[in-house]
Amino acid sequence: MTLEVKDLTGGYGPLSVLKNETFDVQKNEIVGLIGLNGAGKSTTIKHIIGLLKPRSGEILIDNLALADNVEEYRKKIAYVPEMPILYSELTLKEHIDLTIMAYDLDHDSTWDKAKILLEKFRLNNKLDWFPENFSKGMKQKVMIVCAFMRDASLFIIDEPFTGLDPIAVHDLIELVEEKKANGSSILMSTHNLATAEQYADRFVLINNGQIKIEGSIEQLRTSFEMPNASLDDIYMELTKEVIK
Repeated sequence: MTLEVKDLTGGYGPLSVLKNETFDVQKNEIVGLIGLNGAGKSTTIKHIIGLLKPRSGEILIDNLALADNVEEYRKKIAYVPEMPILYSELTLKEHIDLTIMAYDLDHDSTWDKAKILLEKFRLNNKLDWFPENFSKGMKQKVMIVCAFMRDASLFIIDEPFTGLDPIAVHDLIELVEEKKANGSSILMSTHNLATAEQYADRFVLINNGQIKIEGSIEQLRTSFEMPNASLDDIYMELTKEVIK
């Protein structure tokens, strides 16, 4: 498997937001990370990408921990954050060049991939634009291009559909499925449950920093005794339990 999260406990400062989380993401698999606002989704992702240090537990990507080799661990991850993070003084072209340098990628072959993505997301004529010229959706597309021009083991996409137009949503889903077919693992945190249900292989439902249940849609239906339920129905049922 690509990602293993084992008994993860952590959070911010003295506050433990996550409590003994355990789940995994296999190769050739899309896993949806589902939960209410404040459930611990973003905190989980920050621990996986190395922005937060676990209090206890272990996170492995291809059997490698961050402490084993920071540079190699981070090279295994391609991350699309919920809020685009761009440098105001750099053009789109310079953002791509910076990504290539940061991850020690082959310049020519990576640019060949980037050009295909730029055309797909209709950014190919905007290489000299600065972030101030982009809408939020266009900024998100820049983040997608910089992530998906890489051949990472694990793609983490946090609320990836926010701000995207319908064509861009379709293009992103197509990219995710291509990476899955080529052996990558995808962890997707989203509130777009209809899309998640259609494309994710498994779901991890989190609340109050704990994994409440995980499995395929059929396994979730069985666990909730809701044989014909959609992911949205199951999510609402979980919500009722949470607010009791």
